[in-house]
Amino acid sequence: MPTIAVFDSGFGGLTVLRALLPLIPGAHFLYLGDTARLPYGAKSRQTVARYAVSSAEFLLAQHAEMLVVACNTASALALEELKTALPIPVIGVIEPGVRAAASLAPTASPHPGSASVLILATAATVQSHAYALACAALNLNAYEKACPLLVPLVEEGWIDHPVTAEVLRIYLAEALAEAPNVTTLVLGCTHYPLLQPLIERTLAERKHPMQIVDSATATAQAAAKLIQTPASGGAETTCSFFATDSVEKFQRLGSAFLGQALASVELIDLGG
Repeated sequence: MPTIAVFDSGFGGLTVLRALLPLIPGAHFLYLGDTARLPYGAKSRQTVARYAVSSAEFLLAQHAEMLVVACNTASALALEELKTALPIPVIGVIEPGVRAAASLAPTASPHPGSASVLILATAATVQSHAYALACAALNLNAYEKACPLLVPLVEEGWIDHPVTAEVLRIYLAEALAEAPNVTTLVLGCTHYPLLQPLIERTLAERKHPMQIVDSATATAQAAAKLIQTPASGGAETTCSFFATDSVEKFQRLGSAFLGQALASVELIDLGG
């Protein structure tokens, strides 16, 4: 039975775990939300890398055989450090999301100026230009839009709240003013799948529907392909949850991300 670790700064990575569960039946999943040190999106590269490596080392000590970095900021800023630090396969969320977008974007072209993908992400992810670089490698141009208010709104549980709707209208209006012809949108943060219905409704109000790529689903599919040891069809799928702070809030709000009630969440201390 493979043991697969999923790591995020908070609850958002549970959308990746939610997508993984049916793809690898019989596996044991470890999920760590570094809730004491979130949000990662406002921190430096050095700090994000330090946090991510300490979290990954804890999961390795729990016998993880693969690490899924279900955090766009950590994938953008710390993926190479994680691959260097760990003796197990490590997969981030950026490349799978971009590959999924490339399969949908109608304007993919080797010629410059064929922008076709809009990326919504945290400020740190946008500042890293990790999505732009990944898109360029697949002959796609990317418009990257930082949406720093969305993660705290989602983690407050304001999934379909008037304040969240207004913030989203402003972000999308600004993005579409810069990229009026884009037809593919990548949810460049694993919190954002919970906002997808609201995003779709906002785009419909603007009469600008787009194909939306959920990077959580794309990452889960990529991770499932990397599993060397087949999961046992007869074994029970199990999950262990860890958080570095706010266990009660994690358990309460995490159920919305996972789509089912969470089992007990263990509080751990990874230091500062």
